[in-house]
Amino acid sequence: MSVSLSALHLRLIQLTKPILESLNETNYKPPEGGDGTTTKSILYSLLDTVTKTTSSEERNAVKDSILALALLISSRTSTHDSLSWIPARVSVAAESVFRVIAGEYFAAWKEDLVVELLLPETVPYLKEKIKESSIDKENESDEFSAASARAPVVHAILAAYQFRWFVTQVESPRLGELCKLVIPCALTALDHWSPVVKGQGMVAFIHLAKNVSAADIGLYEYVILDVCCQNIPSADEIWELVVEMSVLLVTCTQRSNSHSSWFERMLNEMLSHLERQSRNKDRRIAWLKFIEPLFNAVDLVLLAHFRRIFPLFFQWMHADDDETVLLVLKRLQAVIKLTWIRNTPYLERLVDELTKLYKEAALRKGREEIRTDILQILVLLQQCKGMQFEAAWDKYRDDPNLSSLGPLSTVHA
Repeated sequence: MSVSLSALHLRLIQLTKPILESLNETNYKPPEGGDGTTTKSILYSLLDTVTKTTSSEERNAVKDSILALALLISSRTSTHDSLSWIPARVSVAAESVFRVIAGEYFAAWKEDLVVELLLPETVPYLKEKIKESSIDKENESDEFSAASARAPVVHAILAAYQFRWFVTQVESPRLGELCKLVIPCALTALDHWSPVVKGQGMVAFIHLAKNVSAADIGLYEYVILDVCCQNIPSADEIWELVVEMSVLLVTCTQRSNSHSSWFERMLNEMLSHLERQSRNKDRRIAWLKFIEPLFNAVDLVLLAHFRRIFPLFFQWMHADDDETVLLVLKRLQAVIKLTWIRNTPYLERLVDELTKLYKEAALRKGREEIRTDILQILVLLQQCKGMQFEAAWDKYRDDPNLSSLGPLSTVHA
C-alpha cells in the first residue's frame, strides 16, 4: 500500500475530532447489569488515537478509526440497543469522513480502501471477537450464559456489525478474491448463539451470494449449506434473512444440478418449520417472497413436494392479509408454469379454493389484483389440464357470482 500511514493517521485524527466531541455531548444510558463495557466506551477507545505515534501503532490507529466509523455508519440501519442511541447526525458525519478518506487516499475509492487495508487487517480480529462469546459445541456443559461470562456479548455484536459493513463495501469481481478471508468469519457469526450476530453474518452471506460465483465459494460449499440448514429454525427477527440467504446460496452453488440433495434437505427443513408455524404471518411472507428461485432451480423435482406445499398454499390463500394472498397466487403461478401440475390429485381442490377466494375477494382492498391473478391461474390450468380442468370447473360454470371470470364461464366440456 503506497498510502503514508502517518498522513492517513493525522487526517483521521483531524476528521474524527468533531465526532468525538458529538459523542461526548450525546446522552447515553449504559445497560444495567453489565461489566462496564459499553458501545460508547468502545467508540472512545477506537477513536482516541492521538497518542499512537510509532509505525505499528499508527497502523493500528488507522484500523481502529475505521472500525469506529463502521460502527457509527451501521447505527443508521440498526435497532439494537448497542447502536440505536447514536444520533443520525453522527452517523452521517462518520460516513462523510469515510468518503473523504477513501477519495483522498485511494484511487478506486472505497473498494481500494477496504480491500487493501481494512479487510486483511480487521477480519481475523473481528472473527476472534465474535468467537470469544460463542458456545463451544464440543463442550456439552457450555451454554450461552457461560459464553457471555467469558466475554461480553456486546463485543461480538459490534464486531458482527463491523464485519458486515466491511464486506458490503466490496462488490464483484473483487469480492470473489476475498472469499477465503471473508467466509470463515461469516460462518463464525452464523455459529453464534445471538440472533443479532447471526443476522449480520446472514447479511454478509447474502451480499456474498449476489457478488461471487460458485467457483469462488469452492471448498466452503458443503459447510455453508449445512450451516444454512442448521439456521432455518432461527428466531422470528432474522427468519427473513435465513430464507433469503439459504435460497441464494443453494441456487448459486447447486444451479447445475436440479437433483442435488441440498435442495431436498433445505426445502424439507423450511416446509417442516412452516408446517409447525403456518399461522406466523411474518414467516410465511418471508418464505413466499424469496422461495421462487429455489422452485425454478429444482424444476420438475418440485412435484415430489406437492403433498406438503399445496396444503400450506390452500391455508394461506384465505389468510387475513392481502400480502400473503397475493404472494401465494404469484408462487402458485410459478409452480404451475414449472410443472403443469402433472400427476397431481390437487387439481379439483385447487379450482375449489380459487373460486372460493374469488368470491371472498369482494371484501378485500386488493380485490382487483387478487381476481386478476386468480383468472390468470385458471387460464393456465385450463391450458395445461384440458378435460381435467373442465370437469373440475363444470360445477361453477353457471355460478352468477363467477360470471365476471369471462371466457372460463362459457367454455363447454
